Amino acid sequence: MNVSNVSTNVPLQTSIDKKFFTCEVCCKAFSQKGNFDRHLRTHTNVKPYSCDTCGREFSRKCHLKVHFRIHLNEKPYSCNICRQKFSYKSLLVRHCRTHMNEKPYSCDVCNKRFSQKHKLNKHSRTHTNEKPYSCDACGKEFSLKSNLKVHFRIHSKEKHFSCDVCNKQFSLKCNLNYHYRTHTNEKPFSCNVCGKKFTQKCQLNQHFPTHTNEKPYSCETCGKEFSRKSDLKVHYRMHTNEKLFSCDTCGKEFSQRSQLNVHFRIHTNEKLFSCDTCGKQFIYKNSLKVHIRTHTNERPYSCDTCGKKFSNRSNLKVHFHIHLKEKPFSCVVCNKQFSQKKHLYVHFRTHTNEKPFSCDVCGKEFSKKRSLVNHCRTHTNDKPYSCDVCKAQFTKRSSLNSHFRIHTKEKPFSCDICNKQFSDKGHLRTHYYMHTNEKPFSCDSCGKKFSRKSSLKIHYRTHTKEKPFSCDTCGKEFSYRSQLNVHFYSHSNEKLFSCDTCGRKFSLKNSLKVHIRIHTDETPYSCDTCGKKFTNKGSLKMHARIHTNEKPFSCNSCGKAFSSRAALKVHYHTHTNENLFSCDLCSKEFTRKGDLKVHYRTHTNEKPFPCEVCGKKFSRKCILKVHYRVHTNEKPFSCDLCSKEFSHESVLKRHFHTHTNEKPFSCDICCKKFSMKYHLSRHFHTHTNKPISVD
Repeated sequence: MNVSNVSTNVPLQTSIDKKFFTCEVCCKAFSQKGNFDRHLRTHTNVKPYSCDTCGREFSRKCHLKVHFRIHLNEKPYSCNICRQKFSYKSLLVRHCRTHMNEKPYSCDVCNKRFSQKHKLNKHSRTHTNEKPYSCDACGKEFSLKSNLKVHFRIHSKEKHFSCDVCNKQFSLKCNLNYHYRTHTNEKPFSCNVCGKKFTQKCQLNQHFPTHTNEKPYSCETCGKEFSRKSDLKVHYRMHTNEKLFSCDTCGKEFSQRSQLNVHFRIHTNEKLFSCDTCGKQFIYKNSLKVHIRTHTNERPYSCDTCGKKFSNRSNLKVHFHIHLKEKPFSCVVCNKQFSQKKHLYVHFRTHTNEKPFSCDVCGKEFSKKRSLVNHCRTHTNDKPYSCDVCKAQFTKRSSLNSHFRIHTKEKPFSCDICNKQFSDKGHLRTHYYMHTNEKPFSCDSCGKKFSRKSSLKIHYRTHTKEKPFSCDTCGKEFSYRSQLNVHFYSHSNEKLFSCDTCGRKFSLKNSLKVHIRIHTDETPYSCDTCGKKFTNKGSLKMHARIHTNEKPFSCNSCGKAFSSRAALKVHYHTHTNENLFSCDLCSKEFTRKGDLKVHYRTHTNEKPFPCEVCGKKFSRKCILKVHYRVHTNEKPFSCDLCSKEFSHESVLKRHFHTHTNEKPFSCDICCKKFSMKYHLSRHFHTHTNKPISVD
């Protein structure tokens, strides 16, 4: 479309001065006519590009192209932290602020900060009490257009959105989204104080006053205070005995709609809440909550007398008989007393030698049903108890309890001789043999003795060459389970060991051990030639090649040799022209993941390395190291000719040109040479007639 033919009252003449196009309306100048033509449409409101699907019009073709992604459901921009996808780059940038907790927009009145400008605009109306949107049906006014839209559905009775799982209908999409989380058990909003998670942001907002203990709403009748106005309203019905909500089936009345909704499921047998672990379904959310504790081993009810914990209140009540010394059930054979009847029944079998529970697979018999259940899992390989931290699975709850102490660092069993503590009773028993030097288990083949039966069993494989542990993925066999576990991480990429200082995770315990030395500054490996120290043996080995000039890794394409495999890998990209890692925000590409990580900090402004002396922060550790020389006055780089010392290698290099009169940087236009790159850059502007930009 030719913009010059548009009929308008706005003067749209241009003046061409030094190849610049200037708008007569706002005086904005452009170097390209295409940009100038697009700008003119902002004054004329001409929108020549329209969407074939919905008819929406746009002034620029690129805007139409971006808009069309809504219809295609195309989302090319993804967050590299949570993998959420977006149609627009601006939405991704805005979303990223939720991870960085970045809030660039602040309120002039109360200084409250916001991540998005439109949220600030909405908030500002709370100070001005401005309500620009009114309902045509009843005249009620709203500060937000979305609230008016929601309110209007009360009049229209519209419910456009239905749940795919249970077909329940909603007038708002957001309410459908909230409801859907009851099926997925998704809770994206967490409290910064206690970590508790919620399905809706409003629930988080309602929960937060429990920490501040702020209760601005009080009952005029009894004086009880509440953090929410809605809670006060519901509470007031206790005094008025008002029950607004009644069941259509049985006529039972309730003071709250939520109580009626929950009650109604008794008639429909609707079970909305299902366990993610075993699939069992429940009518009440609280029933699911109690059930989940069987998987998580959570025990919120503790005995005030002995501290023992329980998953539900009824078990605590039964336990309390122990302290009350109440044991109403006694054995007729030995007079032993029990607080519960079921315990007496189990005990009585020790006299009768009765074993009523037998295994269908191998016929083994047991006096307790629990013992049979645990045994049967050895045949089915069923492991119903899983660790919340690392997802390891176990056949018995006791095994899970022992394992969980690895994460909690709890060590309740201590040695009487040396006071060393252990997380498992069996480990304490084994340790005790160190003091007694007792080795009760000996090898029949070579006579070697061991303090543990398991150690003897493992040792015996050196004679039999047995490799009983095989990888399910690739079939590789191993003599030890620990070897298989280490190997398995190469397939699963599972990382069980995390650093307490920075949170970084590792698949091998030894890798974590090496990593911790970064924080402790421990360097146990030193070079025999120059004395330089390293945190791990591999780094020392690689460093030693500087002295020996050993380069064992060579490129198959050009034959160039390198001292490390990583350097060869980076070099190889020069042949393939492959850039493996690209930035989601600016699309810049890198051959190494580490370089991408460092680059990403230019967008997030993250500076994780602070100076201990002045507090100045840096995005890279090497820059901090160089900066630190300002405080120590360290100058490790000296000139071989005049012995002058410098804190930076680049400054030494630049200085060296003063001796050699070397000028390695030459101008492509006039061939003039310079000793410094900056001087060449400054000189180049004399040809281009462009001003020098100072960052």
